[in-house]
Amino acid sequence: MEASARYPPFQLGKSRFEQTTFYGRFRHFLDIIDPRTLFVTESRLKEAVQLLEEFQHGTLPSGVTNEEAIIHPDTNQKIFMPFRMSGYIPFGTPIVVGLLLPNQTLTSTVIWQWLNSRSHNACVNYANRNATKPSSTSKFVQGYLGAVLSAVSIAVGLNVLIQRANQFSPATRLLLQRFVPFPAVAGANICNVILMRHSELEEGIHVLDSNGEVVGSSRIAAKHALLETALTRVVLPMPILVLPPIIVSMLEKTAFLRSRPRMVLPVQSLVCLAAFGLALPLAISLFPQMSEIETWCLEPEIARATASKTVVYNKGL
Repeated sequence: MEASARYPPFQLGKSRFEQTTFYGRFRHFLDIIDPRTLFVTESRLKEAVQLLEEFQHGTLPSGVTNEEAIIHPDTNQKIFMPFRMSGYIPFGTPIVVGLLLPNQTLTSTVIWQWLNSRSHNACVNYANRNATKPSSTSKFVQGYLGAVLSAVSIAVGLNVLIQRANQFSPATRLLLQRFVPFPAVAGANICNVILMRHSELEEGIHVLDSNGEVVGSSRIAAKHALLETALTRVVLPMPILVLPPIIVSMLEKTAFLRSRPRMVLPVQSLVCLAAFGLALPLAISLFPQMSEIETWCLEPEIARATASKTVVYNKGL
């Protein structure tokens, strides 16, 4: 099959997959989170960025195919490897495994909740935010501390409640403790997104018309962007922190793991990795990255500034 048949014409800033459908967004984000992009060399990255610049200025050399042009490069300001979406699964899975370890102590709960994405997630949220407006370091620190406190408070509080609940047998208590990370992570994820990107609510984010021109900065669009991102952060930990405890508890009853207790951790790690690999593209595919909103819903000055009935904004990842 020729490349022209397999690859549609390249469009700057647009995906090769249809973004109005969930399946199209799912295929798009499978490319975005592909961990193979972590190993792209600096020279190959510069070549890709150069191709984009030449395409933008209409000076693309002859012989460049759509297959070459649609390679996903990073931005000119490269994101640190662990905080890219393509690094989310490989760098996040060990933390998820630690969260789901049985017989957690108060100290281990605090440590894993701090590592779990209150540090990792905070940086991922910040690195993949809508960056049309600069944000200060002090706001990043405030958001980070708020996210850490919320995660640790929820996790420790639930663990204490379970330990003090005398109506539960030791086995039931152990099983319930395995599910504690989900409400802690889901609740903290919401706080994380809001606190780390609070400047967007204060200053607004750029909205663009059908020609890609900036119409203005909208705080209403920022609210929509943060709400959509927060919802994905609630959906994301569901399969990761709910399915592995169920699956592992069932596998622990098998003859294989009963006779090989040392294999429980490797098996749990593989289950977490599989759940993470499925959950991430499903969650971030819920909404398009470039979301659309009707102009009349926005601030009056923005509605007056364009004849477009709808505008788009980057909700971030």
